[in-house]
Amino acid sequence: MLLLVLVSLIWAFSPGLTKGLVTGVDPAFVAFARLALAFLVFLPFFRWRGLHLRTAAVLFAIGAIQFGAMYLAYNESLRHLPSHEVALFTLTTPLFVTLLADALDRTFRPRALLAALIAVGGAVVIILKSPALSPTLLGVALVQLANLAFAIGQVWYRHLRRHAPAWTDRSAFALVYLGAATLPLIACFTHSVTVTLTGASLLTLLYLGVIASGIAFFLWNKGATHVSAGTLAVMNNAKIPLMVAASLLFFHESADWPRLLLGGALMAFAVWLAERRPSAQFA
Repeated sequence: MLLLVLVSLIWAFSPGLTKGLVTGVDPAFVAFARLALAFLVFLPFFRWRGLHLRTAAVLFAIGAIQFGAMYLAYNESLRHLPSHEVALFTLTTPLFVTLLADALDRTFRPRALLAALIAVGGAVVIILKSPALSPTLLGVALVQLANLAFAIGQVWYRHLRRHAPAWTDRSAFALVYLGAATLPLIACFTHSVTVTLTGASLLTLLYLGVIASGIAFFLWNKGATHVSAGTLAVMNNAKIPLMVAASLLFFHESADWPRLLLGGALMAFAVWLAERRPSAQFA
């Protein structure tokens, strides 16, 4: 779980940075550039050993959905919503993760679902009195599409990794990023893309591509294979109070501290509930 906490801390700064970037650069290009940089980071580690062609195709598809489709929807949503609203409306991701994990495993985990619902409740507590919360329907729909894509990818990767142990995460992850970069690249050809990068935006893009995407997404998916489905679902919302805190400290936004602390406490309880050993009556 420490990997998921570390990544949540890294991602706390991403919405504000990405919002500033997509206001001046085409969102599809931003998605492609981030994921292409992530691919280049992991290309030297790529090895075919232990990989079958079918597994390679699945890894490519996971990347296309989890990161490619997610970033296209996520970046576009930032053109319709403020960055803090985009972060807040990711609160449904734990529910998607829980339901998808149960569907793949052909089971039903009521405790994991309860933990995910509590985590969503923690996020709702933070959202209710957030300043200037006036979402557009298109923006909200795009965020939910991004949530669903991200949930599908991480659950699918977790399931694949547990049933195909012959390869290592590091040696195969370049294929994930190759699939991820392909979808935004195709999107770039569907319209005229004009790219003007200043020194500051180039540095931001390098940070988002190498650190927030390349290293962080790898650590997230690797961490997902070492925790329960309930914990994975809950940790998808841990980034929300962290993003609000980052906005307060670094992007000079305002928030309701009592609500932030209460929401964070509910999410911490949800993590405890997800990690707690199940009893015979409530597994």
